Amino acid sequence: MIAVILAAGVSSRLRPLTNETPKSLLRVGNTLLLHRTLESLHLNHIRECIIVTGYYKEKIESFIQSLSLPLSVSLVENQHYAPTGNNYSLWAAQSHVVGHEMLMMDGDILLDSRLLPLLINSPHENGLIIRTTGHLAAEEIKVELDDHGLVRRIGKEIDPRVADGESIGIEKFSADAAEQLFKILNRRKERNEFYEASFQEMIDGGVKIHAVESGGLPCIEIDTIEDLRAANELAQKIS
Repeated sequence: MIAVILAAGVSSRLRPLTNETPKSLLRVGNTLLLHRTLESLHLNHIRECIIVTGYYKEKIESFIQSLSLPLSVSLVENQHYAPTGNNYSLWAAQSHVVGHEMLMMDGDILLDSRLLPLLINSPHENGLIIRTTGHLAAEEIKVELDDHGLVRRIGKEIDPRVADGESIGIEKFSADAAEQLFKILNRRKERNEFYEASFQEMIDGGVKIHAVESGGLPCIEIDTIEDLRAANELAQKIS
């Protein structure tokens, strides 16, 4: 299984902290966010990782070169990170992932490392982790499930009143499903949209994606200064 971390964005809502620093290199607690993510992958026996960079890519390159984790890390550049959505960043990892299972995650997530085994060890080939507790707002990527726990719809536009939870930005795909996903992304990559739109096309085409409940384990996506404050508090409590 190959992990893909998307870390190309400008993160304008975190300025001035991101004026000269990519979001993934912000310090959360006493550790850089990207270092925490890579440590979580290592703890869960992932041996290969692709990081898609863009904004201040040279700083991520320098950071990776300074690491000594027993984890093979390759960097892929999204040269069009400014005008495109994160679907373009995911598409950029294609040549490194084809033929392999893929664990993909956003580079701005502070997570408890115990979350990953819930998905990695799931009996389902394709899945994503959802949070089913707490408030759902318009900004969050919401998920609507069918009676069998399969994702029926995914996207920000879903009415929170009918949503079953929030996708926290961690997904697993079989080699076959990843190949289908990249074929879709090849057509949609120029659109300024989230990769979940391509997930939805997969689902509409018959690919089954199972929802895996987070079990209350903590996780937060860091988009704003307020999110970062909350993440710093959360970092003191997680594994």
